[in-house]
Amino acid sequence: MTRTRLFTGSVAAALAATFCVGTALDASAGVTDTRPRGVDVSSYQAGFDWTGATANGISFAYVKATEGTTYRNPRFAEQYNGSYRAGMIRGSYHYARPDRAGGAAQAEFFVANGGGWSRDGRTLPGALDLESSGGVDFCYGKTQDGMRAWIHDFVNRYRELTGRWAVIYTRATWWNPCTGGDSSIAANSPLWLAHPGAAPGPVPAGWPTYSFWQRGLWNGVDLNTWNGSAGQLRVMACDGPC
Repeated sequence: MTRTRLFTGSVAAALAATFCVGTALDASAGVTDTRPRGVDVSSYQAGFDWTGATANGISFAYVKATEGTTYRNPRFAEQYNGSYRAGMIRGSYHYARPDRAGGAAQAEFFVANGGGWSRDGRTLPGALDLESSGGVDFCYGKTQDGMRAWIHDFVNRYRELTGRWAVIYTRATWWNPCTGGDSSIAANSPLWLAHPGAAPGPVPAGWPTYSFWQRGLWNGVDLNTWNGSAGQLRVMACDGPC
């Protein structure tokens, strides 16, 4: 991982009165960005200082849990629980391998190994990491129709198992060619935009804006911004007021 949707249902109702995409602050526009900041980590970030991160204003985290249907992050419990103990809202993510197994099977593996969700105000919905992987075809050997079907199988099965729609981590340069610019997933799944730089850059087809933005590095880990307030991040975690 190099590393919001517009909300629907109960989340939309809870945010409608306060969340305006056009008012999001961004340092690149000459305005101090006060939106919540977060990090994402995998097994490569051993011994990350969660307490120190919280003291420096990091308020949420995504932790890699699984990949395909065989890999489990050996540091997942340490990182997932460490972020929680430090006071963060946290979630887990699954690195997609559409070349190895079906979308539904990978969603089941993810949920069984750390990808679940609970309405405790501290747990974000699981994220599906969709990007190219070294040594394999850019779109994993799938046609655009085949990739769309694979993603739908994953998010629908994840929804059945957890009651939430998975967040989609991707960038326009992967999503648009590999899905044919699909816009149907954006109707339910929030976007985690992968676009390090001074500004968010183009969003993939279907999403009018992002929910999370992976924007660069902080202390050797990926730095992310939530496109809203701290209260709205809690609404995201709860799937409505909690």
